[in-house]
Amino acid sequence: MKVVFFGTPEFAVPTLQKLLENKDFQVLAVVTQPDKRRERGNKLTPSPVKALATDYHIPVWQPERIKKDVETLTQLKQIEADVFVVVAYGQILSKKILDMPKLGCVNGHGSILPQYRGAAPIQWSVYNGEKETGMTTMLMDKGMDTGDMLLKATTPIELLDNAQVLAEKLAVIGADLLIETLYKLERQEIIPIPQDHATASYASLIQKPDYNLDWGRSAIQLHNQIRGFYPHCAATFRNQPLKITATVPLDPAYIHELPEQIQEKIHKIPNLSTISGQPGEVVNITKGLGAIVQTGAGLLLLREVQLTGKRPQSGWDFVNGTRLTVGEMIGNG
Repeated sequence: MKVVFFGTPEFAVPTLQKLLENKDFQVLAVVTQPDKRRERGNKLTPSPVKALATDYHIPVWQPERIKKDVETLTQLKQIEADVFVVVAYGQILSKKILDMPKLGCVNGHGSILPQYRGAAPIQWSVYNGEKETGMTTMLMDKGMDTGDMLLKATTPIELLDNAQVLAEKLAVIGADLLIETLYKLERQEIIPIPQDHATASYASLIQKPDYNLDWGRSAIQLHNQIRGFYPHCAATFRNQPLKITATVPLDPAYIHELPEQIQEKIHKIPNLSTISGQPGEVVNITKGLGAIVQTGAGLLLLREVQLTGKRPQSGWDFVNGTRLTVGEMIGNG
């Protein structure tokens, strides 16, 4: 099967890798976003997909705006691919492009459609406290993730999973699912299923204000925000920015979902059920774990944080390094 692969971030790499390693598929070309300048050294850096394609000596096309790029459109038409495979490419494909390949354009999307259409399905599913997510393959149409569904695969979302960990899981699941989809699509063993648009939800682009923490929210809401938008959620400490990158909600309803070693330490905290304070106040410091902060509803353990200009550190190292004391305040972002 002749394939053109469209993708950009690390999330798309496992699928491209599977296609390249499978003798039943011939990757004719890769389409990815233009190289970007990174913070360190301001050097142009290729996307992870481009880096992999280059290793395999696959032609790489990087149009700024694919719908307007005459050269790329001409190349896509002339290459006569059987299918275009799209995983987190980052640009909208026009109907003209969608109609080019014989089998259509097959997309791997990081949610159980029709839930969480859009740009950030993994992040918002964690933010909303979902217990399960998955990958869906679909035939693309001109809408935003509105095409007919082909196959699905699901996976649980664990209490301490953040968006990065979950994305790594889904990338592997999605790679296998897409290969299976292509085989079955070619053999006409899949009946595409239209989405129920009435039950769809949308996962919009994450905006900077979404990272700001408000200690008036509940412990589980803050925990889900921190892991959903990992590693960017921001608070303040002693009038300086403080990123909070991992937490543990200390509600009895969730403690049984934690690793045993964390459970053991939590059970040793004296009078945990009676500890209270103002939202944002450090109400307890637990040896080997770190600071416990009062929220609008429940207590939240700071498991990992990052001070400005520093590397991420454990909650316990943060306590020791700053000589944090009970009664100090962690401010809103």
